Amino acid sequence: MGEGEFPSKLLLALKALSLSRGRLAAELAVDKSVVSRWLSGRQAPSGENLANLTNLVAQRRPGFTLLDWEADLDALAARLGVAADSASGAFGPLGGWLPDAVLREAQALTALRGPDYEGFWRTTRPAIGLPGRFMHDQVLIRRADNGFLTFRLKVEDMLFEGWTFPTQTQLFSLAADARSGLFIFSIYNAVLRHKAERLDGISMTIQRLGGGSPVAGANIMDRTGDLSGDVAADDALFEELAAANPLAPEGSVPPEVSAHIFRDFGPTEMARGGPALLSMPFAESWSRGPHLAPA
Repeated sequence: MGEGEFPSKLLLALKALSLSRGRLAAELAVDKSVVSRWLSGRQAPSGENLANLTNLVAQRRPGFTLLDWEADLDALAARLGVAADSASGAFGPLGGWLPDAVLREAQALTALRGPDYEGFWRTTRPAIGLPGRFMHDQVLIRRADNGFLTFRLKVEDMLFEGWTFPTQTQLFSLAADARSGLFIFSIYNAVLRHKAERLDGISMTIQRLGGGSPVAGANIMDRTGDLSGDVAADDALFEELAAANPLAPEGSVPPEVSAHIFRDFGPTEMARGGPALLSMPFAESWSRGPHLAPA
């Protein structure tokens, strides 16, 4: 089976069998998060799980075998008795809600630059509801089997999971917390031609209290480590890092970082020749690769 094809095929099978993700998880005796990882392309099923999944399909489509997973989408759709969804087939669960041209560009850029952004990261951002204080979110960026970058951010009791799409000069990330239904949307300035060590940008979400008011703020994201290549070990390390108190101790954020994040804008600032809108200009970005020692 070609790299990145399984999520599309599993999605097709779920459609054909009228199975929800939760029901599939129950039928296979696995956690729903495991099925989510299969559908996102972050993880492929083990040999045992694939065999169990094949048996489940065969109970509803007699004669279905492991070899049927090797068929292309159109042939698999015919085998399952449904029409292939061409809008989502090329890009699995990502297809259909973003134009294919955009996804193809993001996939090509990820193939070229994705390793420069994979790793463990820590944000520094204003604390919502605590004026003058800062929060540190733990972030894991890792390439999935479908060729795209996954984005995982954990803070307190919320786990946001989604995707990161690179362009030539920015990284766009969109993720959601499944339990609360909250979204987070971030745009970071990219690093050109080097492994990224620091990124700056703007994130938007909603406050959990006060009616869920939209809120946006500038922030910085610093690399804290590289991936080991062992998915389970990297997941365990991410959980360990995320268990720390996310509230930055008072005085721990350097003044220059605070000044970069707390950016003046609006009518008063505009009257002084400053910006009217919150922005993180690429020309003034702190996004960078590693500091090189003098020769």
